[in-house]
Amino acid sequence: MSSAAHETDVVIIGAGPVGLFAIFECGMLRMRCHVVDALDTAGGQCAALYPEKPIYDIPGHPRIDAADLIDRLVEQAAPFSPVYHLGQQVTALVQDGERFHVETSTGTRITARAVVVAAGVGAFGPNRPPLDGIEAYEGRSVFYMVKRREDMRGKRVVIAGGGDSAVDWALALAGIAASIMVVHRRPKFRAAPEMAARLDQLARDGAIELVVPYQLHALAGAGGMLTGVDVATLDGVVRRLDADVLLPFFGLAMNLGPIAEWGLDLDRSHIAVEPSTCASSVPGIHAVGDIASYPGKLKLILSGFAEAAAAAHAIRGRIFPGEVLHFEYSTTQGVPGLAA
Repeated sequence: MSSAAHETDVVIIGAGPVGLFAIFECGMLRMRCHVVDALDTAGGQCAALYPEKPIYDIPGHPRIDAADLIDRLVEQAAPFSPVYHLGQQVTALVQDGERFHVETSTGTRITARAVVVAAGVGAFGPNRPPLDGIEAYEGRSVFYMVKRREDMRGKRVVIAGGGDSAVDWALALAGIAASIMVVHRRPKFRAAPEMAARLDQLARDGAIELVVPYQLHALAGAGGMLTGVDVATLDGVVRRLDADVLLPFFGLAMNLGPIAEWGLDLDRSHIAVEPSTCASSVPGIHAVGDIASYPGKLKLILSGFAEAAAAAHAIRGRIFPGEVLHFEYSTTQGVPGLAA
């Protein structure tokens, strides 16, 4: 257990893309940051769930892999010397006047004037399909994330789900896997229209097979290694799919964890904020990214970037009370150094 104690301007909870950009925005306003994340590496879902997945809606990048985006955000934040506390979860947050005392699961203690919650969907884990004995296959031939496309080369892959993740990985693995079968309970997929259209085209070309309308029914194999996946219609018709790998993509189970006990106004397991400042119901605590909720909210990384900027500017008055901000664009001021 660590007993290290630190003092800083801002504690950022969550080292995903929005949390990393919040470091930069705070740094541009001369505010120091400490960052806490339960994962042992920066990047959040981008690093943990789909590092090789291409992202298409980052301004200035027609296409960028998630891992590359994280690398660039870490590089962008580096001039401001953020202190990362990775592999530990915030377990307690206590307000003492104008300051917040944060404690983590490893005993690290941080005192700050403001807190930015950029925890994405909170502590997350996959929604597991209700299949008997699936635990024996997890991590060996059943995976809830793909870190390297090459791991799927030459394998018979069954993908289950009808959302963006299922469709995106079917497209990404086409030409790499020996075969791809996408199981969904209805013909219509809930993915972006362009991606769904590409999926349909690959199916027409014979590059993948759409197994609809079916649902997962049972697993076949031994020693943690699959040989097949049984699927069934709503009428009970069962079909065996030869498979080496099952990728079930049924979303993430969201758990706010200790955040739910901090007295913040919540909106269906999200933190309700004022959209122009991303301020929560507790002065000094702001929320940005997927965990923040307000009318018209768009759950996009670029929206989170804008929220990080808004929160940083709102926090500045708390860190430097009475000091007038002479705002300059980064093109004119450059990247300022922080005072010792």
